Amino acid sequence: MLKDITLGQYFPGNTAAHRLDPRTKILLVVLYITALFTAGSFYAYGLMAAVLAACVRISKVGLKALVRGLKPVLFIIVFTGVLNLFFTPGEEGLLWAWGPLHITISGLRNAAFMVLRIMLLIMGTFLMTYTTSPISLTDGLERLLNGLKRFHVPVHELTMIMSIALRFIPTLIEETDKIMSAQKARGADFESGNLMEKAKALVPILVPLFISAFRRADELATAMECRCYHGGEGRTKLHVLRYERRDYVALSLGILILAGVIAMRAFGL
Repeated sequence: MLKDITLGQYFPGNTAAHRLDPRTKILLVVLYITALFTAGSFYAYGLMAAVLAACVRISKVGLKALVRGLKPVLFIIVFTGVLNLFFTPGEEGLLWAWGPLHITISGLRNAAFMVLRIMLLIMGTFLMTYTTSPISLTDGLERLLNGLKRFHVPVHELTMIMSIALRFIPTLIEETDKIMSAQKARGADFESGNLMEKAKALVPILVPLFISAFRRADELATAMECRCYHGGEGRTKLHVLRYERRDYVALSLGILILAGVIAMRAFGL
């Protein structure tokens, strides 16, 4: 299960998706999420799925990596779908009822829409992290939020924290896997028992994991101090971000897709 958590991983490449400016990719994800929450029909969700499939094909990341990233949140997806299926208010188009539980046509539609929305949302967001290095993502976020510095918001520090947290997710997952393997070699059982027993079995994992995480954080802070890191004031960039024609084309396509989804909702398609 831990190996299925792919958040924070970066797949190096030289595709058109990798070469896009990180600010463009962040804005495209925002447009993509807005379109997902605006969509109100299977036609609109079909369009968004086609857009995601095209992006996956362009990035050459592979659909398997995105599907594997859904496994850790599969329970949340199923649980959300079940709630919408049985507890959508209204009696119109009633198909089945038993006590407080009932299934209606609108409930089926809402459950399908919610499941599709969550799946497409997660896969689209993961695709951005797969094709953008943590450093590029930090630079892009800092440039986009640069205007907040006028209000004394520590933009550089916040984006650095987000980048470091994202970067160390795969490291902590690998560390957890090693600790679990070591505990299993000593006879620990994480599979059998009820929910409370499984929760208690995780304590021998959490304690060394927290110790390892704090040790890594201390080593990282020491390394940053040795390199004279004092925040974003006066810092320069090795790679200066510049918009190119492909970025404007990608943003234009994103705006057109969002406009198409809004038009579909307005005309009831």
